[in-house]
Amino acid sequence: MSDRSKTARPGRAPSPSPASGGGLGEREGEAQRSLDHFLLRAGDLLARLDAWLPPAAKDIDWKQVQAARWQRQFNHGVLLPVHEPQIVAWKSLRGIDEQKMELDRNTKQFVAGLPANNALLSGSRGCGKSSLVRAVLGRHAKQGLRLIEVERSDLVHLPEIADGIAKQAYRFIVFCDDLSFEADDPAYKALKAVLDGSIAGAPENMLIYATSNRRHLMPEFFSENDEATRRGGEVHPGESTEEKLSLADRFGLWLSFFPFDQDAYLDIVGSWVTALGGSIDDTMRTEALQWAIFRGGRSGRVARQFAADWVGRQGLKK
Repeated sequence: MSDRSKTARPGRAPSPSPASGGGLGEREGEAQRSLDHFLLRAGDLLARLDAWLPPAAKDIDWKQVQAARWQRQFNHGVLLPVHEPQIVAWKSLRGIDEQKMELDRNTKQFVAGLPANNALLSGSRGCGKSSLVRAVLGRHAKQGLRLIEVERSDLVHLPEIADGIAKQAYRFIVFCDDLSFEADDPAYKALKAVLDGSIAGAPENMLIYATSNRRHLMPEFFSENDEATRRGGEVHPGESTEEKLSLADRFGLWLSFFPFDQDAYLDIVGSWVTALGGSIDDTMRTEALQWAIFRGGRSGRVARQFAADWVGRQGLKK
């Protein structure tokens, strides 16, 4: 064979010699070092993330914490303790004596381990619905009552919340403020199932208190009347209307709130002004009525807002 035939053909790499075989080992070692570095960084990241995440429901010391709120975390959620909940003094709620009596009685039954109902507080805005629920917590916390606040959009997690508190020794009110739904809202079905209809249901130590400006929780339209038909003079409502009414029916206790008359409104204003350290006179009453006209209604919220403004303005003059 000639020397020419021994020359490597163009375009083909020469076969690695035994002396160059260490290149493969070097590449494997570099890959292992990169993997070790990645795992080290990943472990450090997970440690930092674990420290950042809030405690799970089972880690809350309910003996020290009276309230918590559900917060969504990625595809699930956790209970966050509320160490200083805004509890309203029972005596400061005026003009809603009948509603106070009914909700307090229902809560007493629940705390005592007796049968009690889920409650829907509906009606005019700013008339003390959510304040009454918070006041109930302060009134019965020493008897073992606890409150969990859940946003409307997170009601799909109610089964998860129920599982987390089912074995606790305390009694829990799951509170949803300003509850309302639109068509095809997934939270609507979840709430219906927990209230009444699911094979699992709610644990015996849990009730749901909700507030809403809508009596039936969902919007109703005149177009729904097209689904009704007349037969022999009897009106048969459409199934969609029945579906909307069925959610409110699952609350055993209904409490309605209405706008205050002038005397009740001025009484509430006076109580707030006194509580904030202000003085009451005819000028204050006149301005309180003008404030209500400007705000479009008389309510406890409007009264509190005026009292803060009035006492603050008087304080600046001193």
